[in-house]
Amino acid sequence: MPISDWPENERPREKLLAQGAGSLSDAELLAIFLRVGVRGMSAVDLGRTLIREFGSLGGLFAADPAALASVPGIGPAKSAQLKAALEIAARALREQARERDALASPAAVRDFLRLTLSDREHEVFVAVLLDAQNRVIHVEELFRGTLTQTSVYPREVVKCALRHNAAAVIFAHNHPSGIAEPSHADKLLTDALRKALDTVDVKVLDHFVVGAGGGTSFAERGLL
Repeated sequence: MPISDWPENERPREKLLAQGAGSLSDAELLAIFLRVGVRGMSAVDLGRTLIREFGSLGGLFAADPAALASVPGIGPAKSAQLKAALEIAARALREQARERDALASPAAVRDFLRLTLSDREHEVFVAVLLDAQNRVIHVEELFRGTLTQTSVYPREVVKCALRHNAAAVIFAHNHPSGIAEPSHADKLLTDALRKALDTVDVKVLDHFVVGAGGGTSFAERGLL
């Protein structure tokens, strides 16, 4: 049955306008974006199919554009639109982090990092560089590794911090396994980076480990 034949209070667009976006399921939000379904499936059914196919909204956004475009009802145009939507969300979160003290609004930084890193297929190491007021001045992807590890060089991290005149830094990396638990190697790396940055008077404020289900903060764990 097409969505236009549904009771008005059950249609995703009308439901959003009446109750707010938070009242919609992931599939219903996708249905508003998709606008139409395909033969035998409403837009909501197509949204459910996409989430099932790619595992989650994060998996959908992280999917290869060619894989998205191959799904009936998506194609290259909607695949590009989905990627654009993800980038818009990431930039909005980055703006929030830049406008506020990163220590006073850790949720904005954490949300930005989760959106950026949680569904990457390979391990990625990112530095969030801060000024003296702990405002974000730059975000740089420093290293990209294999599925299991990334080679991170303290000298390159120091050079990056000096290049942007940073007063402090927050590190983040993802675990493609999905488990956001710091490893022994993560702890050794963080200590080595902290000592290297101490020599140029740059503080390490935190290190986030991002997984599929969320993130773990070194600072909150008392590991810094």
